Amino acid sequence: MKTFDALCNTPERREIRDAVRAICDQFDDDYWLEKDKAHAFPFEFAKAMADGGWLGIAMPEEYGGAGLGVTEAAIMMQEVAHSAGAFAACSTIHINIFGLHSIVKHGTDAQKKAWLPSIIDGSSRTCFGVTEPDAGLDTSKIKTRAVLKGDRYIVNGQKIWTSTAQQADKIVLLARTVPIEECKKPTDGLTLFYTDFDRSKIEVREILKMGRHAVNSNQTFYDNYEVPVEHRIGEDGKGFRYILDSLNPERILNAAECVGIGRRCLEKAVKYAGERVVFGRPIGQNQSIQHPLAENWTELLAAELLTLRAAELYDSGQPCGAEANAAKYFAGDAAFKAADQAVRTHGGMGYAAEFHVERYFREAVVMRLAPVSREMVLNFLAERELGLPKSY
Repeated sequence: MKTFDALCNTPERREIRDAVRAICDQFDDDYWLEKDKAHAFPFEFAKAMADGGWLGIAMPEEYGGAGLGVTEAAIMMQEVAHSAGAFAACSTIHINIFGLHSIVKHGTDAQKKAWLPSIIDGSSRTCFGVTEPDAGLDTSKIKTRAVLKGDRYIVNGQKIWTSTAQQADKIVLLARTVPIEECKKPTDGLTLFYTDFDRSKIEVREILKMGRHAVNSNQTFYDNYEVPVEHRIGEDGKGFRYILDSLNPERILNAAECVGIGRRCLEKAVKYAGERVVFGRPIGQNQSIQHPLAENWTELLAAELLTLRAAELYDSGQPCGAEANAAKYFAGDAAFKAADQAVRTHGGMGYAAEFHVERYFREAVVMRLAPVSREMVLNFLAERELGLPKSY
């Protein structure tokens, strides 16, 4: 099946794609199906990506990274999503790519030297503790408190949707250090930490969920958990703005991942449509099968072009909030439609695990919900780009 690979528009970028593909191809559908069924973390895949040097693709070279941009990182993550691992494979390594950007940008030299190399070489695994049950997307309303006592912060509260908490030994943690009523703005008074994830002092409860079973999501509970002051990133009370630094690249990577899984689904559907014979002819000869697949192809191409536009704006230091959010929105919908169509093209076999498209479908659902919902993206675009009144 012909694809345009808009992101891979130079020989160097095509080399990145091909090298990542060579690793991903070692882990086929059967590997990921077994991980999904067993709810087993894909340690082998994570190690292969680390050994290949890919976890530091956008990290500074002085700490062992490749020092490349979000465009190259998007190429990598699109190819990971395009593999048999789909979003589970992406979630295995996603946080390594830009999740620690706050440390790169706001950490001290000592912190960078101490923390970044082990994330880049894969010897440490981190998780992200921001979302809370009662706050959802309204991060300013989080209730987890960190109170400074001497040289330590005492943390109490809980987080939800903390991915890989079952395996992590580190956590990026956002907590309120100044009560919201004492702040000029609701987003003030939040502080960001990078600290040890001590499972003996943090309660972890796995959330049973629809898809992406190979990578766990969890609720985490903190009861007088001590965090050394030297594990604070940047200044006290400015954690929210530090997190904002990584939002646009995260949206861009999400969009690229959606394009990848969408194309995986489309390729499976096209292959089946060409092989499945009913009433004496391949079902792919029927326009009712052809037309939806052609629409999927068109939408995925458009999504990749949006992603490329946002990535190149980011890498050139230009504002890209609208483009990054638009790309994530459009690509999320395109991936979901391609996954849905892949299941329907397979008919009854699309419901069977052995054909794998039902697993892709279950994973594709989440990108319309997280890390930001499509409705919140539309709110953002309506307010910032159309000049309409804030609706929330």
